[in-house]
Amino acid sequence: MKNYALSITHSLQAKRAKLVSALRITHYILLLFLLASCVDVDEYPDTPNGNFEALWHIIDEHYCFFDYKAETIGLNWDEVYQRYSKQFDSGMTEVQQFEVLTNMLSELRDGHVNLYSSFDVGRNWSWHENYPQNFADTLLRKYLGTDYKIATGMRYRILDDNIGYIYCGSFANELGEGNLDDIMAYLMPCNGLIIDIRDNGGGMITSAEQFAARFTNKEILVGYMQHKTGKGHSQFSAMEEQRLKPSKGIRWQKRVAILTNRSVFSAANEFVKYMRCCPNVIVVGDKTGGGAGLPFSSELPNGWGVRFSACPMYDRDKQSTEFGIEPDYNVAITDADALQSKDTIIEFARKKLAE
Repeated sequence: MKNYALSITHSLQAKRAKLVSALRITHYILLLFLLASCVDVDEYPDTPNGNFEALWHIIDEHYCFFDYKAETIGLNWDEVYQRYSKQFDSGMTEVQQFEVLTNMLSELRDGHVNLYSSFDVGRNWSWHENYPQNFADTLLRKYLGTDYKIATGMRYRILDDNIGYIYCGSFANELGEGNLDDIMAYLMPCNGLIIDIRDNGGGMITSAEQFAARFTNKEILVGYMQHKTGKGHSQFSAMEEQRLKPSKGIRWQKRVAILTNRSVFSAANEFVKYMRCCPNVIVVGDKTGGGAGLPFSSELPNGWGVRFSACPMYDRDKQSTEFGIEPDYNVAITDADALQSKDTIIEFARKKLAE
């Protein structure tokens, strides 16, 4: 009965921690909603010029990285207005409007910025499309084999050198605490652990936090967050700490290697940020794709949806990770290794964990 009661208590504590985290995110979303409600798209007509004005002002008043992008890439949003406003006239088709509006949004160089119509999704994916992939399904299948295990969306097995391997391709769904306990217990005899999150485009920050909580034995500072407090480009709240609390379930105590590439984005980028603060963790592979702003959505007069970064997040040194996180060891898959069905990044991680 004592063990059963303890299990119930741990379960309730885990649920409470998860609820607090979700409420924190909800708090920011509510603040964003209140701010975005100040953008009255009804004041702009459903015309090419009206849709342009509405989109430019939505971004101008609520996007969160203007100062950072001005410093890093020389972005001048007022200059963007002058340049793109000249490209609109009343005779434009929907397709032409969509193309020019998407081009304007691409000036932000933000993977969290999208324009949604019934016929296309405007996006800027230069954060991964302009770089080597450093990941291949054919190589992944070679390491996983056919007898790997699957739980809570993760594929895992023990490699022949007694290194545990987990492939986590998404944080789109909630992770089961019981599933994570089973994964940790199964891999516990291993000498080290590889967590491969290459091509993980993100999902739920709460899931990334939940997984990372398995790798610390004490509460640690992992970063900071802000929210917009007004329409000005520099109007933000004070930085609020992001703290990672240890899981009540089974926690990993040995060395860990996180594998990354340029397609690691958003919540997966946050996972790397958290894990870099945990003990015995190294990051191997390519720089991550970034995506350090909580996204929010609004709508244009013609009904098209727009998504944009609204809450900036920072690492524990108060530095933005919007443009990615550098690995501890920058490793790329070589052609020679690929021809021999070897993943250079996995092999490097195995060697480092064996040292």
